[in-house]
Amino acid sequence: MYKKDINRMKNDKVVEEFKQLLNRLNIKISINQIEKFHKYMELLLEWNKKINLTAITDEDEIILKHFVDSLTVLKYINEKDNIIDVGTGAGFPGIPIAIMMPNVKITLLDSLNKRINFLNEVIKELDLKNVETIHSRSEDCGKDILYREKYDVSIARAVANLSTLSEYLLPFVKIGGKMICMKGSEIEEELKNAQYAIKVLGGKIISRDEFTLPDSDIKRNIIIVEKEQYTPKMYPRKAGLPAKEPITIK
Repeated sequence: MYKKDINRMKNDKVVEEFKQLLNRLNIKISINQIEKFHKYMELLLEWNKKINLTAITDEDEIILKHFVDSLTVLKYINEKDNIIDVGTGAGFPGIPIAIMMPNVKITLLDSLNKRINFLNEVIKELDLKNVETIHSRSEDCGKDILYREKYDVSIARAVANLSTLSEYLLPFVKIGGKMICMKGSEIEEELKNAQYAIKVLGGKIISRDEFTLPDSDIKRNIIIVEKEQYTPKMYPRKAGLPAKEPITIK
């Protein structure tokens, strides 16, 4: 059997497993979308040899822990939402959302220019018309009138503790919009400690969904915070301070 035939069979198997995992989440995917994810994976692995994008390099694990995990938030997003993905890294969850929901507008924000260069290459190669990038710290960008309180949704995946994350994300959200925080397991203490910060920043927790990624024992939590009031002008504070000194009751 030729090597290219073996590779095709392997790819077919990976594609089928991907479709089955998404089916468990009631998500349908087209051939065109699968092709975009496959190209995304190729670019991720290629660029990862040059810059640190991900510690996960096994194809099956990329599909589950990056692609499927990112798509667990689709049910919280409306078809024409304007979304900012803060601290996007290698593009998760923003790029997978953009592939699956071409009518949403996605802004990918990251502080490292090397990652922005990678993301711009992905956007070009996948022909994603609904995605743009910003090279900036969230604390600086959140003060900018071009971006402050301009988004229906701000989202982040595995970026910081919930108190710090709220200061990164809520300044971007318009009143009536929401912050989506993608977290791992064991977040009870985080939730408790973040209540005050979320209130100060103008938000209110409206739901917490705990689940396990399909065909795995990997626990996840998704926290949804609604923006009820304008974020006070003093927030976000200067770069580095939200992580060093999260908002707490004095």
